[in-house]
Amino acid sequence: MIIKKQIITYLEIHSVKDLYKLKPFLEDSTLKINKSQIARELNVDRRTVDKYINGYHKSAARISTDCITPFYEVIRELLSDRNQQVFYYRKNLWQYLTDNHSYSGTYCNFCFYIKKYEEFDSYFRKSRPSNVNQVTVRYETDMGKQAQLDWKESIPFILSTGETIDVNIFVLLLSYSRYRVYKVSLTKTQDILFSFLDEAFETFGGVPEEIVTDNMKTVMDEARTEYSEGKINIRFQQFADDYGFHVHPCIAGRPRTKAKVEAQMKILDEIRAYNGKLNYCELNELVQKINHRVNIQVNQGTGRIPLMYFQKEKAFLHSLPADSIRKLYQITNHTAKVNHSSMFHYNGCQYSVPPEYVGKHVTLQVYDGYIHVYYSMDFITIHTISKNKLNYNSEHYVDIARKAHIFKEENIANRAKENLEMIGKVYGYE
Repeated sequence: MIIKKQIITYLEIHSVKDLYKLKPFLEDSTLKINKSQIARELNVDRRTVDKYINGYHKSAARISTDCITPFYEVIRELLSDRNQQVFYYRKNLWQYLTDNHSYSGTYCNFCFYIKKYEEFDSYFRKSRPSNVNQVTVRYETDMGKQAQLDWKESIPFILSTGETIDVNIFVLLLSYSRYRVYKVSLTKTQDILFSFLDEAFETFGGVPEEIVTDNMKTVMDEARTEYSEGKINIRFQQFADDYGFHVHPCIAGRPRTKAKVEAQMKILDEIRAYNGKLNYCELNELVQKINHRVNIQVNQGTGRIPLMYFQKEKAFLHSLPADSIRKLYQITNHTAKVNHSSMFHYNGCQYSVPPEYVGKHVTLQVYDGYIHVYYSMDFITIHTISKNKLNYNSEHYVDIARKAHIFKEENIANRAKENLEMIGKVYGYE
């Protein structure tokens, strides 16, 4: 009972939520309040008592809305058995919806709600190889000390034309900053490896002290084991000497030695979500998009943004060797001009490019039976080296026909196909 201005007030305090009632008496000194005693009786901190007396109200629990329902039909179609696209991880599906269907929810909320749909959750519970029983010792390296090399090998990918190819993705990751470079190739020859390493070092602006790698044949003649140091390939050792880094092979069967780069490999499974949707050029663009995204996002292992720490690390890298040395390992470039038929000449044969490059000079890199075509460092297309006089990419031909206005738009795909078949008959390669 409290008497205030001759008025008797009955005041009961049962919890911190009632403490606001004391504020008027505290302000006019009607009542001396022992906050420590109240804290003991309510079993809370004294600062909590003071906070609630001054009017603090705990915010109501945030109500999360089901973020799956608006996308239910889209997700059902993406995860259906008849769909060519593959989503190994929930994050791959979340990223695909974010990039292609304007999904704006957080990944955490997405995972929470997708588990409530049994038909979707079961899709991601399919048995896959697990590393839960493998023991890994975590270690970190100083700036400029180490990079880890690996390939994401032989990924079956269905092009938009329906053709299935095996894609290999080169990955070189700086261990300190986790900054990385991705490169796409149809093969993994030693010449490709040298060229990709040179390009990665140029992107880094220098060379790390050592490279950790597994026992790939392009690096090791004899695998390193628990009982043997192995034997580094002579050509690769010469490359390492020329660029000034040490080669550190893992013990065979222990890829977790380079766990920093291994942990990032599942990110590249994201490309499987685009089966049947992209041509080879667009696949390259997708991989570069993923590369850029992971370099500017917070790394889960370190809690840091790779790009920010790369800016510090690059100062500790060794200088690139002289251009005269680098040219020995770079794939030779050729230059060709695109004619009015939107084709360039190579070894007496013509190959197509998209029509926007008519009249421009493109750069050709020829290796492993393919012509890789670039314009101002941007990848345009790829062709298999052929003895055929005319080599059209069907998508290029459709674009060329559309720009030339020779067919009606509604008939353009069929007419283009017919014309290509006729060209094949005339030139005798069908």
